[in-house]
Amino acid sequence: MKCPFCNQENTKVVDSRPVEDTNSIRRRRMCDACGKRFTTYEKVETIPLSVIKKDQNREQYDRAKLQAGILRACYKRPIPIEKIEIMMDSIEGEIFNTEEREIPSTRIGEVVMEHLKDLDAVAYVRFASVYREFKDVSTFMDELKKFMEP
Repeated sequence: MKCPFCNQENTKVVDSRPVEDTNSIRRRRMCDACGKRFTTYEKVETIPLSVIKKDQNREQYDRAKLQAGILRACYKRPIPIEKIEIMMDSIEGEIFNTEEREIPSTRIGEVVMEHLKDLDAVAYVRFASVYREFKDVSTFMDELKKFMEP
């Protein structure tokens, strides 16, 4: 594993532990050359998953794309990055556990919203406003009312 700081190839694993609810392992590594530490995640390779977009086009599932949307929703919110990573792993676990080779983007959006609802109300509303394409204030208020219901 190359060090992200100095690009040396000699790093050693300092700590290794499984990540809850997923098939991945979190490894803390230390560079032999510069001494800096960094974290890597080792994941079990799964069946390739295609996402069916709203226009019926299909594209390969991309964790980075999902993460970017979630991070935008959580921007300037007091949410530790560790909680976001745990939520991402949980969302992926839910998506990949369906054992389908294709999943509609709408289903992924619903799963993300379910998780964001439990994490942070503002992040949930931000994500919902883009995902549900709010056209005006009344649709925004309708979504807020749904959130407030038990």
